[in-house]
Amino acid sequence: MAVREILFLGNPVLRMKSQRVEKINETVREIITDLSDTLERFRKTNGFGRGISAPQIGCSVRIIYINIGTSLVLINPKIVGRSRETMRLWDDCFSFPDIMVKLKRYKKIKVKYFDESMKEQTCDFIGDQSELVQHEIDHLNGVLAIDRAIDTKHIILRSEWIKGKRPAGLENIL
Repeated sequence: MAVREILFLGNPVLRMKSQRVEKINETVREIITDLSDTLERFRKTNGFGRGISAPQIGCSVRIIYINIGTSLVLINPKIVGRSRETMRLWDDCFSFPDIMVKLKRYKKIKVKYFDESMKEQTCDFIGDQSELVQHEIDHLNGVLAIDRAIDTKHIILRSEWIKGKRPAGLENIL
């Protein structure tokens, strides 16, 4: 329906815990379409982006839209299983696109969610898809990637990350 403005770090909506979706109605359908349109515009403008959550467009409901070659809508997602193994990686966010944060995520998660027909689904996500879904579920809980930084030395500007300038002494740490 429309490309929506993405909320930025500091907007209080990003810190709110989102409400469950109880049924599919016109409002929910519009939010899903707006998430799709907003993600597509962000990708065309910025050259990256795989997923977006409803709070990032000002809607405090538990909906995530992912496009990783195919699109996937996760309504009321809940992590029901996770691996013991973790990974460390540099993460970014549409809500603070100029900042990169090094954090730790689970390598594999199992998620229960409802699809666009409110049919319950379960899916395993591995590697970068696991990281993506964890990032988006965090948004639904009012948690931002910057909150998960390993420490304050692992927060840098994207421009410096692109140049390959890592914090001194941390170049080889995964």
